[in-house]
Amino acid sequence: MTTPVSVQDKKSFIKWFLKHFQLKKRESVWILNYILNHNQVLENVHFVRDVKFCPRGIIITSQCSSEVPFRFYKNHLVTTDAEKSFHDVRLNQDEPLYIQLNFKKAHQNAIYASVIEENPFIPDDYFITSKDRALAKKILDKTIFDSKKKKLLKEIDQALDELDQEKFMKLSIELNNLEEKYADQPKLQKQ
Repeated sequence: MTTPVSVQDKKSFIKWFLKHFQLKKRESVWILNYILNHNQVLENVHFVRDVKFCPRGIIITSQCSSEVPFRFYKNHLVTTDAEKSFHDVRLNQDEPLYIQLNFKKAHQNAIYASVIEENPFIPDDYFITSKDRALAKKILDKTIFDSKKKKLLKEIDQALDELDQEKFMKLSIELNNLEEKYADQPKLQKQ
């Protein structure tokens, strides 16, 4: 469990953010300024990633990011109406509010990292994508291929040492079949 971020740290961060980034929606500035000036709201604010999984959350985006300008999530409903969101923030000051900020190099920003908290609502399997599964399958297939090939080459060497032509031929055919079968598999791309 991570240590909660203090109200003062959140305030300092919001001030820094507003000073350094121009936001895509002016209403986002209003919302952040409102939060900044209301400690009760600020106590319930949590900066997280992937806010779409949270019961009540806002995405705010700067001009330097290609992400959506603004989104408000509440109990699986989504709106881009920042004014409605602002009213919800004002009327529900005691409810947790999760905020995702999109700006250039956000994932590399030390100041953002100091206030960001782990999102408790992200599903366990969220980070496993179909691309990840495909890559894992390719790695597993390659590992199995390499292991079988190594074993067959060792047995072929042994058959040669023993001058066992029949065993050598049988193992060579197995090796050719293995290589042909693997040649049909999608390959790992070198990075």
